[in-house]
Amino acid sequence: MARALILDPALLIADEPTGNLDPANREVVFDLFENEHKKGRGIVMITHDAAAAARAKTVYRLLDGALQP
Repeated sequence: MARALILDPALLIADEPTGNLDPANREVVFDLFENEHKKGRGIVMITHDAAAAARAKTVYRLLDGALQP
């Protein structure tokens, strides 16, 4: 995360950012995402975790090879 954020990108793409984390560190990641979003940074998170996806403002699903809102 730090390596990605150091360049101050307008968009952060996170592929399974909480996949191997314990619950406490998952919250750290989500808090970071919320703070960065409040600063105006766009965040795209790819995840298989429905609970993680539920925290997002907008969710798209890949179903049969097509992106579904």
